[in-house]
Amino acid sequence: MYVPSETPPAIRAAALRVEHRRTVALDSVDLELGIGVHGLLGPNGAGKTSLIRVLATVAQPTGGRVEMLGEDSAEPRGRTAIRRRLGYLPQEFGYYPGFTVREFVAYVAWLKEMPTDRVPGAVERAVARVGLADRIDSKIRTLSGGMVRRVGIAQAIVNDPGVLLLDEPTAGLDPEQRVEFRELLRTLGVSATVVVSTHLVEDVAAACTEVTLLDGGRIAYRGTPRALTLLGETSDGPGDHPIERGYTTALRTHRAHGAPATRGSVR
Repeated sequence: MYVPSETPPAIRAAALRVEHRRTVALDSVDLELGIGVHGLLGPNGAGKTSLIRVLATVAQPTGGRVEMLGEDSAEPRGRTAIRRRLGYLPQEFGYYPGFTVREFVAYVAWLKEMPTDRVPGAVERAVARVGLADRIDSKIRTLSGGMVRRVGIAQAIVNDPGVLLLDEPTAGLDPEQRVEFRELLRTLGVSATVVVSTHLVEDVAAACTEVTLLDGGRIAYRGTPRALTLLGETSDGPGDHPIERGYTTALRTHRAHGAPATRGSVR
């Protein structure tokens, strides 16, 4: 059973609301996340990317409040402090194709204002952790799509972030690379708050300590992967595996009753 950490949550969101023109992407979301690997699930349009973007401080909420690592993200000084300790991989990340892997990850380290003497070693460690040590001096334009995605993960972890936000990080990775990535997530989650937005329920089951399921901008489920699996074992919802059936059951329950299917003991 997953036992929540006694340390204060690194992420606190209260009454969070995000609107895009006339569309409500997030509606009164309350969320606290501490150390561990947190899976963020939900169908297309559920609000996952909107939540990740707000937590990454690249988008401002329409309403509500977000605190990360003890800082208020609404305050300029707070945002600066958060960004120094944050790792972020968006679905589509920008890079300079003419840079080598080493140059690009070092550039991101510079943007995060890492001490100059720490950068070379930090770059080599980050690149090695994603399995690209032998390509560290290759131009990014020469890499495959999966390798480029791993460069994106390397730049996100180069500063040993206190909060790591990953939006569809396994897109383009082959099955072996996904297994290796799950192991990396488990390692990172020992000392950091890792949030992984994904459509792949099996990745959540394998690597995450807890799950948040969004639907229509609201929280439809909070709990452990094990609890979600148990929900699927006692339901006849669609899915090839119990956790997939738990996922669809939680969605259907939320849509039918407007409340989460269950609430785990999470923070």
